[in-house]
Amino acid sequence: LQGIFVLGLPYALLHSGYSGLLLIVLAAALCCYTGKILIACLYEENEDGQLIRVRDTYEDIANACCEKLSPSLGGVVVNVTQVVELIMTCILYLVASGNLLSHSFPYVPVTEKTWSVIAFVTLLPCIFIRTLKIVSKLSQLCSLVHFVIIFVVITYCLTQMHQWSWAKFRLSLEFEDFLVSVGVIIFSYTSQIFLPTLEGNMKNPGEFRCMLNWTHFFACILKTTFALTAFLTWGEKTKEVITDNLPSFLETLVNLCLLTKALLSYPLPFFAATEIVYSCISKDNHSNYRSPLLALTVRGSFLLLTLLMAMFTPHFALLMGLSGSVTGAAMTFLLPSLFHLKLKWKKLSFLEKYADISVFILGFLCSLAGIVCSIKGLLEVFG
Repeated sequence: LQGIFVLGLPYALLHSGYSGLLLIVLAAALCCYTGKILIACLYEENEDGQLIRVRDTYEDIANACCEKLSPSLGGVVVNVTQVVELIMTCILYLVASGNLLSHSFPYVPVTEKTWSVIAFVTLLPCIFIRTLKIVSKLSQLCSLVHFVIIFVVITYCLTQMHQWSWAKFRLSLEFEDFLVSVGVIIFSYTSQIFLPTLEGNMKNPGEFRCMLNWTHFFACILKTTFALTAFLTWGEKTKEVITDNLPSFLETLVNLCLLTKALLSYPLPFFAATEIVYSCISKDNHSNYRSPLLALTVRGSFLLLTLLMAMFTPHFALLMGLSGSVTGAAMTFLLPSLFHLKLKWKKLSFLEKYADISVFILGFLCSLAGIVCSIKGLLEVFG
């Protein structure tokens, strides 16, 4: 999920200057922290002081926090938020696929929407995905393609070292442009939706915190290196998607790699969204939940929904920004810190409480700023 945002990091540095480098590091630390406190909410101490996993999902955590108000209210809010974000992510991959195919084959008389339909046809086998094991293998291939893209871009940038200059960094910043940079950088790290399932499927869940530390550390190093080398190469000419700055022969190659990445990335949010729906259905009717026909119907409906929205939603980028500001910030910063404070208040130290409250306030401000900017953009478009 992080690949699309990573390609925008050099553009984020264009608008954030030196502060952007600090933001990349800070975002890694904050997202790593909220991932840890979210997983901590899955556990409670037994009479012997041992931690026992008493909750399995984000929904269970939300229900535990809202049980006095309503036993299922928190779960409903979290599920709706997750499904909206996951569906919007799937739509983004379809839109991106159509755009990449259109730019890769400009001489073919086919519109972007038609290319999106062609990409959609290749995703039809997703209907038959039933286990996380298949999704994980596709995600491994996706990661491999992602590293190829990063390697190609960085290698080209290194050949242009003779023209690098630190003078390309901005010292003065425009507030709205800076907010765009904050959104791109922060949401290049988001993965909280998948963490409860990931931790629950690990052979050694006790190694989760160590895994989270190392993955965010290496992600931070990779993203800083990538963003810095690309921005120093193109400076003020840096485009929103850095691959558009590449020479034509490399741009076509990288675009095809990006297309492969987008198609391989689609099954993860798609599978996660359908699993949330299945879990809701299973509470009401276990026999229908096991029905293969129902499973195919739900998956088919999700696939068709993503295609229709990709085809007919006007100004999708702005709507994606609006939903991302609401759902992304909520799932990454607001809810983990709020749930941690609610469930662990008596056991938290003063510094831990201060950290949670600070993260909550920061997430709220980022979300509010993103919403304002997105709505302003929509109002300008609709005139």
